[in-house]
Amino acid sequence: MKKISLLWLVGLVVWTSISSSVYADDKKAEQARADYIRSHYAKYEYQIPMRDGTKLFTSVYVPYDKSQKYPILMQRTPYRVAPYGASNYKKALGPSEIFEKEGFIFVFQDVRGKFMSEGDYVNMRPQDAYKRGSKATDDATDTYDTVDWLVKNVPNNNGNVGMWGVSYPGYYTSVSAINSHKALKAISPQAPIADWFFDDFHRNGAFVTPMAFLFFDSFDKPRDGLHYAWPEKMKEQTPDGYDFFLKLGPLSNVNKDYFKGERPFWNEVIQHPNYDEYWQARDVLQHLNKVKPATLVVGGWYDTEDLYGPLATYQTMSKGNAKDNVKLIMGPWFHGQWNRGKGDSMGEAQFGFDTSLWFQQQVLLPFFKQHLKDGKSAGLARATMFETGANRWREFAQWPPKEGQDTTLYFGANQRLLTQPEAQGGYADYISDPKKPVPHSAKISRGWDRPYMTEDQRFAARRTDVLVFETEIAEQDMTLAGPIDLNLWVSTSQGDADFVVKLVDVFPAKLADDDKVDSATGNRHELVRWGVIRGRFRDSMSEPKPFEAGKPTQVAFKLEDVLHTIKRGHKLQIQVQSSMFPFIDMNPQKYVENIFEATESDFVKAEHKLYHSKEYPSSIRFKLLN
Repeated sequence: MKKISLLWLVGLVVWTSISSSVYADDKKAEQARADYIRSHYAKYEYQIPMRDGTKLFTSVYVPYDKSQKYPILMQRTPYRVAPYGASNYKKALGPSEIFEKEGFIFVFQDVRGKFMSEGDYVNMRPQDAYKRGSKATDDATDTYDTVDWLVKNVPNNNGNVGMWGVSYPGYYTSVSAINSHKALKAISPQAPIADWFFDDFHRNGAFVTPMAFLFFDSFDKPRDGLHYAWPEKMKEQTPDGYDFFLKLGPLSNVNKDYFKGERPFWNEVIQHPNYDEYWQARDVLQHLNKVKPATLVVGGWYDTEDLYGPLATYQTMSKGNAKDNVKLIMGPWFHGQWNRGKGDSMGEAQFGFDTSLWFQQQVLLPFFKQHLKDGKSAGLARATMFETGANRWREFAQWPPKEGQDTTLYFGANQRLLTQPEAQGGYADYISDPKKPVPHSAKISRGWDRPYMTEDQRFAARRTDVLVFETEIAEQDMTLAGPIDLNLWVSTSQGDADFVVKLVDVFPAKLADDDKVDSATGNRHELVRWGVIRGRFRDSMSEPKPFEAGKPTQVAFKLEDVLHTIKRGHKLQIQVQSSMFPFIDMNPQKYVENIFEATESDFVKAEHKLYHSKEYPSSIRFKLLN
């Protein structure tokens, strides 16, 4: 026992020493980067006037070197451009350190109505200034006016401007393409918000409670004049989001117990539960058909916030791949990981190498250099996509790829996925209980986490309220490419239901090259993609309607794109359930006009059935690459 304890202690000391060394090296690298910026760039601060007289706070970092003129690389953000003050410098200016060494004029701007910029802030402001006259303003005109001022007033610029940003700044980058300034030569919308009814806070009408609750707690607080700092957040109640949101109960309790009606945008969200004119006006995609700057859309396969955004933005901007000036890259990343991590793993999923560094060196910097500096072709394909499962980069002339075989699998009895629908009628059923919903993760978190996107799904598969269907063991590799089309035939004993579908890669129990049990990943059920639809929106996102109790009803929707290989010896599995809590709010299952106004008594148990027969052939359809 003493020997074991001593070995454990020695191991702990070694692990602690290695961890401390890695941490120290990271801190040294961070400090070295900050020192380089401080000694190679001069910082200036401006209040840039817009066409209506509103002034936007802008910080500019200009290289001391005057041997050449530099392009401008700009980011517009609602998250503040701190630190403020001409002598206070950012520790990072570009998407990565190599940008600072390459040399650009870096520009950061607080958007209208945020922090040190004047004006009123509007979330996902409708981009309709071009319809309202020459003096009208929106985010697109603010970008135009800023670019115009910069090229005329910042010394030693070469007249070329680029923009980039992740998430909300990615949205502002997309917006810059609307009637863009002629000096704006290249943009990179990264994980851009596109339509808030389909990413971030909504998923096909279902509501992402923890993300919205935690985000709008501070982001949605009205400001009292210009300010430098974030508003104070509410005190954290517990690290257990499942417990917190279960005890919170109906979403009607949020204002009563926490926000007190003092979050303006939250109030607008709960007043618009359907995809009405309010949300339609905030769909930026409708304005992105005429994109002049060279564009590189960036996204991550495991982005729990904005996966819909980059895929929809690319398709719209490229008009289905017709435009050669619009490129897409999708990597094995969570939200923004391509700029702030190695991208060699995601939870338990391993990808084999530093995919983020590869992206920065081989794609992003060459893209901006080509269009802002030397004109040397970056040699990028229209779509550069990381193939998970096989763990390699692939290039495509269009996305989704034209080549491949359309494949349909049908749900069947005994938890099977079949190549033909069953001749005899049948169904699988389960009871969905709002008081004991299926967790979105087996791990304890506040409910807005990221590693769950590749998490082992055995914790869910073994519940009685989760249906499981799977193929036989694959005899050869199967590479799924593009969107996943779901055609479900379902019924419910109540008037409403959510349907969550997961695509899962089931690993073999034994190692491929011998007969030993794989203790590391044996029988792992790795999540590849999931999606949800609020059943009331099955026919229309704008005009919801209840189910007729007990009646088989078709519910069709898509899972977002994948490029994933189910390797030989693995199985493809589909899980179907009606809750994914707390990430997705709990459907009361009793039909109410506005779920945000539902009361405790509206939340009831329901029996849901998934049919599998010739008459009601529930199926999944996808493309297999040859």
